[in-house]
Amino acid sequence: MPKFTFNTFYKRAAEALGIKSQLELAEKLGLNRSAVSQAKKKKIIPDKWILNLYRFHGINPDWIETGKGQVFIKQKGHVEPEHISVPKVKARLCAGDGSFETNPGVTNQYLFQGEWLKRKGQVNKMVLMDIFGNSMEPELKNGDTVLVDASQKDILAGLLYAVGIDDTIMVKRIEKHPGKLVLRSDNKDYAPIMLDGKHMNGVRIIGKVIWVCRNLT
Repeated sequence: MPKFTFNTFYKRAAEALGIKSQLELAEKLGLNRSAVSQAKKKKIIPDKWILNLYRFHGINPDWIETGKGQVFIKQKGHVEPEHISVPKVKARLCAGDGSFETNPGVTNQYLFQGEWLKRKGQVNKMVLMDIFGNSMEPELKNGDTVLVDASQKDILAGLLYAVGIDDTIMVKRIEKHPGKLVLRSDNKDYAPIMLDGKHMNGVRIIGKVIWVCRNLT
């Protein structure tokens, strides 16, 4: 049997899915593009990728691995709705004075309905992050999880953004004024953070908060 290589996997997946790039493959698998690049570099094909091609697109695992048999196991038109996984990172967004927990490592992957997620923004730029602190109450509460799209960095007044200042990260509403940024909290016990001059150089917009999840217990 011919050796099952990354290039063979990609060629068959591209044929079945009608895609033309590794970025599109990553989106179909619910991954970041870097995950596909790393797999290609290491010459590996994770078993989960083959499983996801079957679960989300109805592609026959035997055909992917051997090139034999039918391409699709499920009848066309009866493929399960596409789902896309979004990584949840260890770093937490502070709703307070700032968090030093900036570890970008991934703790888990969470599935979202693909079409809904694509309407929200750029899928491969999204991460989930936990909130701690009460400066953004009542909109965001301690323990909430938010979905952040790192492709949306243009500042629109009054919207929620994940923002880094030097070594800290937090969630705030941002207003842009000539030569100045104002970071506001919803909780009136917290004064606005005014940044101007050289202090603005340490500011980075991580992305816009586009969705929030909250446990009710």
